[in-house]
Amino acid sequence: MTLSRDFRDTVRDRAQHDAKFRRALLEEAVNSMMTGDVETGRSLMRNYINATVGFPRLSKRVRIPKTSLMRMFGPNGNPSAGNLFSILAELQKQEGVSLAVHAG
Repeated sequence: MTLSRDFRDTVRDRAQHDAKFRRALLEEAVNSMMTGDVETGRSLMRNYINATVGFPRLSKRVRIPKTSLMRMFGPNGNPSAGNLFSILAELQKQEGVSLAVHAG
């Protein structure tokens, strides 16, 4: 599903002004992936990255080409575990949070 520019702008604007929303977006992206809804997780992660650090800056921080990062979180993306955890570590650092997995 292609998102409209208005929707992306709304998410970006809210994320830039609402730390709780930003953290919830990141947490929901990870939770979706962890529960097997990888497609939704990738989409949420892409929205989070676009709304916060942006792909060009994240690319420099994790030393992965921007186009590769964008493909990883696209509709047909398939990030390797190493790349995904490297990206998550950087995003947690940037956000000032530490996400943890708990048995349910």
